[in-house]
Amino acid sequence: MLMTKYTHACVRLEKNGAVLVIDPGVFSETDVALAGADAILITHEHADHIDQDAVLAALAANPGLPLHAPAVVADALRAAAPDAAGQVYDAAAGDTFTAAGFTIRCFGGQHALIHPSIPVVANVGYLVDDAVYHPGDSLIVPAGVQVGTLLAPVHAPWSKVAEVVDFVVSVRAAKAFQIHDGLLNETGLAFTESHIARVGAEHGTQFRHLAAGESVEL
Repeated sequence: MLMTKYTHACVRLEKNGAVLVIDPGVFSETDVALAGADAILITHEHADHIDQDAVLAALAANPGLPLHAPAVVADALRAAAPDAAGQVYDAAAGDTFTAAGFTIRCFGGQHALIHPSIPVVANVGYLVDDAVYHPGDSLIVPAGVQVGTLLAPVHAPWSKVAEVVDFVVSVRAAKAFQIHDGLLNETGLAFTESHIARVGAEHGTQFRHLAAGESVEL
């Protein structure tokens, strides 16, 4: 499986000629990430995880393109584009389904708490082919599975470094790469990632930074 990391939280997975895109948000290179997509997964409703205009354009351009998302996101997309309603599917914690030949298992259910005054929204983490885990905006450890590759949200208004490090240690994936890094400059990112890499290595996780647009074979 080939994985390409885009700015912030978007990744593109390719296997046997099929393309799966997760969280093409407004901070990401959505035109490149979505080109030739065979399926789309959305973890939650925030714009840094879904560029609605880009996603609706992709659905309109390819009537065979399925999209899976939490019900509130799916409902909004179906309302915005009734002609594409049949392409949009609800996803919830506990679900398992196939998209573009990839097996998807869903975990979590809600976004991490930002502040008590800010309502908590739905968030679904996706485990792809029992190998690659994208948690969206949460630090939910998927129970009962051994994750091969973890996509770790390294910085957010709802997290601190200690929590991210504990998440990486708890998942104990062999490999980890950063996501949700669009709000940090190079200095802050290097500082945060150094802690994740050091402690992760002590617990068997090899952490590696991927530049936007960089690909890695998993």
